[in-house]
Amino acid sequence: MATTNADGWPYVQHRGGPPGFLKVLGPHQLGFADFKGNRQVLATGNLDGNDGVLDARKNAALADQVTATPELRSKIERLFLIEVVSFDWNCPQYITPRFTEAEVAAHIAPLKARIAELEAKLAGH
Repeated sequence: MATTNADGWPYVQHRGGPPGFLKVLGPHQLGFADFKGNRQVLATGNLDGNDGVLDARKNAALADQVTATPELRSKIERLFLIEVVSFDWNCPQYITPRFTEAEVAAHIAPLKARIAELEAKLAGH
């Protein structure tokens, strides 16, 4: 998420969550719930007074809609709605691939099985 401060200086901060945290709310609208972070409030401070940020306590139905998992609902502080007017794909050449823990586990399972097989053979000698 990128914002600018009152002097026009940009500030970029990663915002994320569990799989499914970003919700498609319509053909040109995305939404996500925002949670307590490091309390620096730089990005959210830049948005202070901006009606594009919604207080989760005043928008319960929308908060329920954008919450990734029910157990997180009580921890939401604000809601972000993004109206997509255009986009451009970023060149993937220098973007480090990211994998979930489940994806890594699936890829290394055969390696672990092979190691266990070889260790069993060594133990039998």
